[in-house]
Amino acid sequence: MHDNVFMLTSDADEKAARPAAAVSRGTHRLFVRDLELESQIGVRPHERGRSQRVRLNIELTVRDSARPVEDRYENVVCYDEVISAVRRLVAAGHVNLVETLAERIAGLCLEDPRVEGAKVRVEKLDVYPDAGGVGVEIERFRASSRTIISHLR
Repeated sequence: MHDNVFMLTSDADEKAARPAAAVSRGTHRLFVRDLELESQIGVRPHERGRSQRVRLNIELTVRDSARPVEDRYENVVCYDEVISAVRRLVAAGHVNLVETLAERIAGLCLEDPRVEGAKVRVEKLDVYPDAGGVGVEIERFRASSRTIISHLR
């Protein structure tokens, strides 16, 4: 019986010593928190022709690459590139609804084939003086990934 315990410990040690390549790849989360931008957004007459503050939160589910990151920028989905693309999108012109802006941001993020899912929150910050923000949060998935991601929660 003592030998079996030793064998189990030995087997566990052997598994721990295997190279990282033997571990199956999964996903990781890339996030942008509380990005505040000026946006031309809204359906009300007083919202047209002027900018207002919005707060954006973006969380991306990214499929791990088959190749290792190797501390190389080109091997990852870069949050700087995500932020730059979102800034360009927001600056592109007037949008009526926070829902529309959220959908456009999610669609932009899902253009990268490594991104399996995008959760996007858009908040208008100055609508009500007694509320920190109002808005919407959506979650969108690449069609082939929806089942896989739901099992990871």
